Amino acid sequence: MKPEPRGNQAVKPIGLTHKQKNLIWIWIFLLPSIAAFLAFYLMPIITLIATGFTRWDGSRPPTYNGINNYVSLFNSVAFKKSIQNLLVWTLVAATVHVAYSVLIAVYLYKKPFGGRFVRVIYMVPNIIAPAAWAMIYRYFYNQDIGIVNHVVRIFSPGYSVPWLYVSPHAMVAVTMTWVFYGVVGTLIVLGDLMAIPAELHEAARIDGASDWKITRMINLPLCRISIGTNILLSINARITMYEMIRFTTRGGPINDTWNLPLILTDAINNSNYGYANAVGSIMFAFGLIVLIIINRALRMHESVY
Repeated sequence: MKPEPRGNQAVKPIGLTHKQKNLIWIWIFLLPSIAAFLAFYLMPIITLIATGFTRWDGSRPPTYNGINNYVSLFNSVAFKKSIQNLLVWTLVAATVHVAYSVLIAVYLYKKPFGGRFVRVIYMVPNIIAPAAWAMIYRYFYNQDIGIVNHVVRIFSPGYSVPWLYVSPHAMVAVTMTWVFYGVVGTLIVLGDLMAIPAELHEAARIDGASDWKITRMINLPLCRISIGTNILLSINARITMYEMIRFTTRGGPINDTWNLPLILTDAINNSNYGYANAVGSIMFAFGLIVLIIINRALRMHESVY
């Protein structure tokens, strides 16, 4: 039997802990996103994967044809070159691109003279539509009137190279259109840097740590999650990169700058939707693999504090 309280002593109801209350609020705010994901993402993903195993022209119902789409895709020269290019761009994105955006974030965090001007100039390309940005680069790399060739001619008169139309210049030219523009990643890392408690820096300076040591031993480790997010966003942008290539090299010369989105859109234009969805499934799988690897490598599920 449950003992009765003695005298005026009342039994206090057991309430929720602070962690449980926070968890409830987290789920409340997540519900709209979960509902949107189930309605607008999950079903299309299921449809994408399922129809990748079919022959479908968009007008008639899809018919199952096994792994024929994938066999044709894996045996195509365009696919092999696209995967090779994607691996190169993934490596560049995860190293040079992310490192440069982190460097800019560290620079802006120190609030140098002219830092606001640098921030504005650095963000300008991000507000230009990718298609318009691609058209700008077509003139930038132009053989006759392009800025690149004009600069090179200062040191080598008579130099004239159609950057976007010869190998291996085209691959370098396309890569240079995005490698030094990491505005979103810079803002994410900068926000993480500004959230670091000032007491940590003060304690480090009392112990005699230099600014470089504080950056290397305190700031960058505490920005591990934002840097990992930066890597994911950068690689994902390379997986889905379309406008920049379509409006500059169109995958050429030959297939030097070919990628998966070009194969996908060409299949759609040819009313081969089953084949296109097989390409989309490969893109989805590649992104998922990258997500798992980065999450585990950088322990993004663990707290930094």
